[in-house]
Amino acid sequence: MNTNSVVRLCLCGDVMLGRGVDQALPHPGDPRLREEYVDDARDYLRLAEVAHGQLRTPVDPRWPWGEALAELDEAGGVRVINLETAITRSDDFAPGKAVHYRMNPDNLACLTAARPDVCSLANNHVLDFGHSGLAETLEALAAAGIATAGAGRDAAEAWRPAAVPARPTAEGDARDDGGGRAGGRVLVLAVADQTSGVPPEWAATEWRPGVALLPPPWEQDPDAVADLVLDRVWRARRPADRVVVSIHWGSNWGYGVDDSQVQLAHRLIDGGVDVVHGHSSHHPRPAELYGEGLILYGCGDFIDDYEGIGGYEYYRDDLRPLYLVTLDQASGEVLGAELRALRARRLRLERAGPDDTSWLADTLDRVSRPYGTRCVAVGPDRAAFRRT
Repeated sequence: MNTNSVVRLCLCGDVMLGRGVDQALPHPGDPRLREEYVDDARDYLRLAEVAHGQLRTPVDPRWPWGEALAELDEAGGVRVINLETAITRSDDFAPGKAVHYRMNPDNLACLTAARPDVCSLANNHVLDFGHSGLAETLEALAAAGIATAGAGRDAAEAWRPAAVPARPTAEGDARDDGGGRAGGRVLVLAVADQTSGVPPEWAATEWRPGVALLPPPWEQDPDAVADLVLDRVWRARRPADRVVVSIHWGSNWGYGVDDSQVQLAHRLIDGGVDVVHGHSSHHPRPAELYGEGLILYGCGDFIDDYEGIGGYEYYRDDLRPLYLVTLDQASGEVLGAELRALRARRLRLERAGPDDTSWLADTLDRVSRPYGTRCVAVGPDRAAFRRT
């Protein structure tokens, strides 16, 4: 048996616990919205019910995660999500935003049910309710013992990587030991890009709270921006650490990846990053096994209230992948990269069936092949990434 120590990561895309999800939970917050067509968050709950059946509300705080919780427990490892919702009671709606997400802090049990180790906050919704909403979000997550990256009370905090125990295990073990006794950590540095809809004035500065925003126009010089990100990593890194860079970038729809994103991701892997954890798109985008690392150009949404909203059925955004990555602790080499296929029904994640899993695997295989990577279904709700 291979006794090399490994590090396991569980990664998903956007977790959006506001609006309709918040209204279904035991402590719904103020439902008022300032959207062009919807002014009450309960309308999103009704749309989900029209699409897939009535909910008996309030639902249990664990409800939105559904069968993903069993998958997370089986996988073990460090859990990293992109939390795209302010946890706040603030009514300070950010001006110029078409959509605002907030969850009542009294519903925090919905987030803690999944026991995330790190929440990336570098995205285009964390300041939907201003600096006061961000401060309340940071306080709530700190009180819950959840590490954050990508947003803070100033630039130093926003750009500081989160560090959590790697909890390595022997290859082949079914569970990690939870203790991180070998001394390694997982560093998570989170950044955002204006192409994902982050207003430029949200950038954290020495004197202003905000997010770690890539300097525009970074697409003209991805190498220089990679050096900026890598410098932040190497300031905090220890020899046994494994590194994830979580990036909120790109548009909501489509499988295309800009050349500048590819160049930046490659430079990050070449510079010692183990996994590039991309998100912002509402559906998964290509994956690439590059060098010894893994690049997820877009993980797709994981939890949201989009059921019943039509117009983008081609992308099957009801399918929600959970990515499971195994790294060699010593070298950082990707030893395995898989996904568990889930789907959203009645604001809850359930295991996808074989047909849905095949569709997702075939789609990711088609769009990932140009990057030298295949995606192959290996079970009724599982798929694996392999080199071509």
